[in-house]
Formats: sequence, structure tokens, C-alpha cells
Amino acid sequence: MAIEFIQEYSFFELNEESLLHTWLEETILDEGFVLGEINFIYCSDEYLLDLNKKHLNHDYYTDVITFDFRVGDLISADIFISVDRVRENAKDFLTDFNTELNRMMIHGMLHLMDYNDKSEDEKVEMTEKENYYLGNLKAKKGGQK
Repeated sequence: MAIEFIQEYSFFELNEESLLHTWLEETILDEGFVLGEINFIYCSDEYLLDLNKKHLNHDYYTDVITFDFRVGDLISADIFISVDRVRENAKDFLTDFNTELNRMMIHGMLHLMDYNDKSEDEKVEMTEKENYYLGNLKAKKGGQK
């Protein structure tokens, strides 16, 4: 199966696609699931706002929307990420763009694997999982040198 990276945003270029693909696939396997078809679509605030209004009836900006097509343990989805929100979040959280982008990617993936962030306890668990998998990615990047 496949993970695809699609750029709907003209001022953005994804780096290290092969490494990200491996990291995401290993995350799915680590959580006990099987990779289906996953599309990461990188877009603008306005693009994602339009999707948020049309499909979720929400009239506000967001950083990530995950459309879940999972069947049993087979993980498939379209994950839309606002590059504009990632840039803003990186500034707000005093981190770099790529780290925040990777956090949004893994956040969307974790939703597919039964993690939620509605309650405070769920938010804590989600953040711990994000940090764990971001650590795995950092270790992979360190091993590339």
C-alpha cells in the first residue's frame, strides 16, 4: 500500500519524503495496524477552512483534518494539514517548522489509531504518543548522517 504526500500549497516543499514514509509506516506497525492508502495533503488556511465548513460544519481555522477510511486494522485516510497553521503554531510553541509539521502528521495518524484529544486525559496521552514518535523520527534522522 502507499503513503502519498500531495502539495496543494505552492509555497511549500516537503523534505525527506522517504524518511517520513518509513517513519509513518513503522508507527502504524508499532501500534498494531496495517498500512492502507494514506494521503497527506498540504494546503493553505483558506483551503482547510473551506473543508472544515463543508464537511464538518465548523467555521474556524484548524491545523489538521483527518478523513478516516479505516476498515478494521487497515489504516487509510486523507489527512489535510494547513501549512499556514503549522507556521503559526511553530512560532507560538517556539519550535521549528519541520518539527511542528511532523507533529501534525503524527497527530493525524494517531487519530486513525483510536487516540483522541477531547478530554484532558486524552490530550495528555496524545501528546505523550506524539512526543514518543517524534523521538523515533529524530533518532532516524540522527542515524542518516
